[in-house]
Amino acid sequence: MPEFAAATDEDATAEAAAPEPHAPAAHSQTLSRGIRLLEILAETDEPMTIVELAAALVVHRSIAYRILRTLEDHGLVIRDSAGLVRLGPRLAALARAVSRDLQAAALPVLTRIANELGMTAFVAVLDRGEVVTLVSIESRQAHATVAQRPGTRHPLQWGAPGIAIQSGLNASEWAALGHADARRSQAGEVAGIGYASSHDEVIPGLSSIAVPLLVPGESPAALAVVYISSLHSPADIGAALTAAARAITAELG
Repeated sequence: MPEFAAATDEDATAEAAAPEPHAPAAHSQTLSRGIRLLEILAETDEPMTIVELAAALVVHRSIAYRILRTLEDHGLVIRDSAGLVRLGPRLAALARAVSRDLQAAALPVLTRIANELGMTAFVAVLDRGEVVTLVSIESRQAHATVAQRPGTRHPLQWGAPGIAIQSGLNASEWAALGHADARRSQAGEVAGIGYASSHDEVIPGLSSIAVPLLVPGESPAALAVVYISSLHSPADIGAALTAAARAITAELG
């Protein structure tokens, strides 16, 4: 592929230049693009071509190719025989190390809750103004399950997990997020009723119940379920999640 070998990357020149005195520290554009490429692949259910990735990154194919080759070298992405790109197995190993203790404590509790309620149970954490799924378990008992993949993210202002996380933030923590939006009014109700609820917000047609999960040393989090329909009342689901959250925090000491 001659075009890839011959192309030059404007990043190299920009990053090699010495910073001006007192200038703000420069960010690595190449690193940022590499991370964004991983995010793009994580957000799609299908493998992508280099042309599609380049278009999504808004860069020339040669730049996308070089970023891709570096990520391949580290096992973070792989290409099949047709040249289609997907996330690599090395990412799974890295993901297991994120909040390792919290994941380990949550997994058996999530498994029990998912099967008792017939819903998908998950832990979501706050990440710079967004809610990110850390770990999830689908029910073995339900006729239809909802996939809530780890790494899935949505704005803090959306959905029951976001409301539950907001309810645990103090004024300084909220201000530090730099949110122009006001805190959801439902966040103030969580302390009274014990849980947050939403319907048709993050995913059309689905409902979610969540409770705050506050673990010292970890990002603000929520323990939640997502489902299509249920015979359980929101109050009963909230009570089950509250007990589960207590079990997780007790396990972590």
